[in-house]
Amino acid sequence: MALSKKPVTGMKDILPEEMQIRDYVISVIKETYGAFGFTSIETPCVENIANLSNKQGGENEKLIFKILKRGEKLNLETAKSEQDLVDGGLRYDLTVPLVRFYSNHANELPSPFKALQMGNVWRADRPQRGRYRQFMQCDIDILGEPSNLAEIELILATTTTLGRLGFKGFQIRINERRILKAMAAYSGFDEEAYDSVFITLDKMDKIGFEGVEAELLGNGFVKESVDKYLALFKGIGEAGEPLVYLADELGDFLEEEVKTSLQEIMESVRATKCSDFELVFDPSLVRGMSYYTGTIFEIAMPEFGGSCGGGGRYDKMVGKFTGNDVPACGFSIGFERIILLLMESGFKVPSQPEKVAYLLEKGLPGEELCKVIARAQEERKEGKQVLVVRMNKNKKFQKEQLSKEGYTRFQEFYKNPLK
Repeated sequence: MALSKKPVTGMKDILPEEMQIRDYVISVIKETYGAFGFTSIETPCVENIANLSNKQGGENEKLIFKILKRGEKLNLETAKSEQDLVDGGLRYDLTVPLVRFYSNHANELPSPFKALQMGNVWRADRPQRGRYRQFMQCDIDILGEPSNLAEIELILATTTTLGRLGFKGFQIRINERRILKAMAAYSGFDEEAYDSVFITLDKMDKIGFEGVEAELLGNGFVKESVDKYLALFKGIGEAGEPLVYLADELGDFLEEEVKTSLQEIMESVRATKCSDFELVFDPSLVRGMSYYTGTIFEIAMPEFGGSCGGGGRYDKMVGKFTGNDVPACGFSIGFERIILLLMESGFKVPSQPEKVAYLLEKGLPGEELCKVIARAQEERKEGKQVLVVRMNKNKKFQKEQLSKEGYTRFQEFYKNPLK
């Protein structure tokens, strides 16, 4: 039977045209984030299964690609549970590896530490437009900064990067996990039911207001609590200052500091931004990760019709490794979705060097070949990209294919110069 030439489901091959755009986007990301003081790190693709399954990753923990023990450690005959078979897994995001990295190297790192991490992650998810089982993530995180300066820097760095890539008119939606909890407490939901309420609320943009109401009632919550909860959202929609209105309604259920901090973030970003985007307070924003403790944010792009990145504060996560909590906050760009949108818009990488193709007739003498290669080397020194290849029989088709790859000048070399 012939071997399969197609990638595994949920994975994809990347052709040269896309790879060129990906390399360019990576360079813009690194340059822009570097200007904000972020430094690159790298962590392994494989993490200890206990780290990945610590009930911090939400639904993603159900999507882990798990790795069997190796050699003598793997005994299928005596195994009684998954713990006897599995000891590692492919990372499903970059935050868990970062926190482990920081916990292991904190004494060697500056404080606060501003990390940039780019790399593939894996989730056994259902593939769809802009979503794969292997995909690149691009994260910036600030560890050791307790104030909202971290949120302000993260939002400005991310939006500046998106602006440099040509994106305009997008939204940064922002909320606070403590506001979500205060709204649930105010409405009379039991604390152990908060996660269930938030899971339903997170579907607001898909099932609408009525859908959220029906699902909450269907899950057994009393109508009085559901009505009180949804009345908050109706009032927010009618208020001139949604955050101020909500804080007034919640009263003692919400600490004044939460409102003040969120206002400072929004005012600072709006006053200093250098990209075309809108910062919007959205009390229905949940974010799926259980590790978020404070501010949360998400990128919404009309071209995609969904989230193109997000993040938030996770002040309790380092403590899971060290026993001592460290303030931490991060923002992740949806790299694959950004690339998808650029490809669909016909994006071309700017300021590319001239691309020249030298086509060599088969049988070109060694002395002449050396002259051609020397000539190519001279052009490369001048900053040009020179491809030296053998000439195909169908020269016209060969040039057409090279033109698609951006080659604009062709030079032909024959063993008989008179040709």
